[in-house]
Amino acid sequence: MKQLEIACKIGKELTDEMVRPLAAKAMGVKPDKVASWRVVRRSVDARGSDILYRYKVEAWRTDETPEEYRIPEYQDVHEAEPVLVVGSGPAGMFAALKLLTRGYKPVILERGKEVHARKFDMAALSRDGILHPDSNFCFGEGGAGTFSDGKLFTRSSKRGDIREVLYQMVQFGADPDILVNAHPHIGSDRLPALVERIRQCIIEHGGEYHFGTKVVDVERLSDGNLKLSCQVSDESSSGLSREESYTARKVILATGHSAREIYGLFDRKGWALEAKGLAIGVRAEHPQWLINKIQYHGRWQPFMPVAEYSFVTQVEGRGVFSFCMCPGGMLVPSATAAGELVLNGMSNSSRSGKWANAGVVVQVEPEDVPEEYARYGVLSMMHYQADIEKKMYDFSSSLKAPAQRMMDFCRRIPSANLPATSYHPGTVNAPLHELLPEGVSWRLKLAFPYVGNKLMHGYYTNDALLLGVESRTSSPVRIPRDPQTLESISVPGLYPCGEGAGYAGGIVSSALDGIACAAMI
Repeated sequence: MKQLEIACKIGKELTDEMVRPLAAKAMGVKPDKVASWRVVRRSVDARGSDILYRYKVEAWRTDETPEEYRIPEYQDVHEAEPVLVVGSGPAGMFAALKLLTRGYKPVILERGKEVHARKFDMAALSRDGILHPDSNFCFGEGGAGTFSDGKLFTRSSKRGDIREVLYQMVQFGADPDILVNAHPHIGSDRLPALVERIRQCIIEHGGEYHFGTKVVDVERLSDGNLKLSCQVSDESSSGLSREESYTARKVILATGHSAREIYGLFDRKGWALEAKGLAIGVRAEHPQWLINKIQYHGRWQPFMPVAEYSFVTQVEGRGVFSFCMCPGGMLVPSATAAGELVLNGMSNSSRSGKWANAGVVVQVEPEDVPEEYARYGVLSMMHYQADIEKKMYDFSSSLKAPAQRMMDFCRRIPSANLPATSYHPGTVNAPLHELLPEGVSWRLKLAFPYVGNKLMHGYYTNDALLLGVESRTSSPVRIPRDPQTLESISVPGLYPCGEGAGYAGGIVSSALDGIACAAMI
């Protein structure tokens, strides 16, 4: 097998007539000795006079056998040993699929609703400000990533074989382009159906789903099993709840980065936790045509992919970086409790919206937090995060987001007015430079002009709107686990995994961590 790189103009297809002679030359053989080839990666290059697709291609000679990746076969586990999986986000879903391949029965406990019912609660949140604490943009089947574009940017092989994630996603309905695109995404309009197909597969093979089932206690029994006490909501009984418990030898804890009650539970029981750094900042929203103009140097055409961006810089010893960029996307409220205001971004598969948005955030370490939070111990970062979200809500007394034009923010002056926004609940004119923590605010003040002057000419503009707050970038807590077994160091048989445990940062990395924990079991 030989790898080679080929470039061609966007809009021009890569053909056999183009690839075969190039592959033959790279392998030192005649073209008729090239048996087959395939694209393994595609990226956009707008640096030169032409805008190109750059392809990485694998080619095989006639005396070679192409390597084909095969998805592990799912087994019938109706009568198999159960493993409890708490949470049905990427870590939980892919842990459950892995368990099927190893002959274990996944029993998934999800505090929220199934993905289609969940959409009605999110609509009520955006439209009417009605928050369902267990069914929202963070909680429910598919997790937070289901309604955040479905970005699959992780390409690192350190966590495991990403093909196990991507090929299964294609099997369940994702566009095969995710196997080759440098920045693959699925789209929030297509993810619900994919998530539902995963659930159907798990149930057909003998697994179980229990929605509206919130874990409120974990107990290790004398026989070594783990007992999970749950509060189960009954939508058919006017929202009344009942208590149920589930017992198993092994439990995968994949609750996501916003399940603060789990951290509180661990803390009350004296189980090991660690405060970890997170990132705090704003959502920056630009007109998409402007980002297209910047990134394509004024040469964007409608047949080209809409432009994305990412950047990272250092300001006074702390990273400032873009996060979860959504081209042609929209902003959504991502609070999980009353009295909070949190923003996130999402895009549909077409990415055809008028605005581009991204989190622009500053790394905050435990030592950066005011001394008053020391009384919370390992939960100091969690309470710090929550207080910032409450401060934003208190300013607007609603889900309207405190907002300020970008240059006004950096100049520390009020905005005379605010531009239109994709954020459906609306905005309220606010001194974001005062509402954000000082260490975050002044670092952003220095970062935005730098990005506009050095990295993306035109990015620093008063046509850009900053909205607060972007604070759910990662978990504020890590649940320590044994590096060999991946079990909690305090609770044998309990496998903390994914973003909620502090071991992942996105859909693919969370899925890989879930797979790793299931493989250990």
